[in-house]
Amino acid sequence: MSPEFAVPAALIETHSKDASALPWLNSLPELAAGYLDRWTLTLAGESLYGAASLVLPVVREDGTGAMLKLQPLNDENVGEAVGLRTWNGDGVVRVLEDDPSTATLLLERLHPQSLSSLPDHVEATRILAELLARLTAVQAPPELRRLADVAGAMVEEAPRMIPLLGDPAERSLVRRCVARVVELLPESGDRLLHWDLHYDNVLAADREPWLVIDPKPLAGDPCFELFAAMNNRWEDLVATGDLPQAIRRRFELMVGVLGLDRERAVGWTLGRILQNVLWDLEDGEHRIEPVQVAIAEALMDPTT
Repeated sequence: MSPEFAVPAALIETHSKDASALPWLNSLPELAAGYLDRWTLTLAGESLYGAASLVLPVVREDGTGAMLKLQPLNDENVGEAVGLRTWNGDGVVRVLEDDPSTATLLLERLHPQSLSSLPDHVEATRILAELLARLTAVQAPPELRRLADVAGAMVEEAPRMIPLLGDPAERSLVRRCVARVVELLPESGDRLLHWDLHYDNVLAADREPWLVIDPKPLAGDPCFELFAAMNNRWEDLVATGDLPQAIRRRFELMVGVLGLDRERAVGWTLGRILQNVLWDLEDGEHRIEPVQVAIAEALMDPTT
């Protein structure tokens, strides 16, 4: 018998645009029922969702609370359990059970409060950076994707995609991003990266004040990790009245806490912007998102 829960409408909308994910979406009730039975779980609340996953509050046979995370298997989440188990709960949510064939996870239960709720955005950035420093101190397992391959593919794809941008200034900006990535490619790193560590992916917990969730594990240079936090809580930066300076202050705080080389950090942050631009162009866009232009310009020209 399928469990009684509602698949959130926003999750349906997200996956309805991807034909390959529709079978997973349609099978969710049966899929959830199978894991509830397999891992002896009882539903304990309303379903939740992220950008691409369904999360069900559950209780284990021993009475402890947990979260059952169901998601369509793809390149981004195929290494999620491997990454979390490698970190072994040090600053991250613990994996209680997992099924690599479907990317389904049973995770320790955290609290529904993220770093986005912290009033002081500077303190939120410091907490995130301190967690990131712990994560990137760990060497990545050999089976994970490598930044060298991801960035190499971006450099190969860029010449074909850049002409799709309508603004010559934006085309020039993207070419500068490509040039920086080319310089950094020979030493792409071997640390275990999260790849999406923004403020909503850090939740309050009991065994530590804050724990990280939802990695997209990658082996590479820690400098590749900064953009997600630069791109998030944007209104806090705007509210300072000096956006370029606020961007640089947040960036310098993260660079300092992690002990990174600033120029490498700028270069790999431009690499993240390049990646996002290429994704947007593939989706039919012809302009760069203004937030990403602002970050790139503030970091490349510290006098602005």
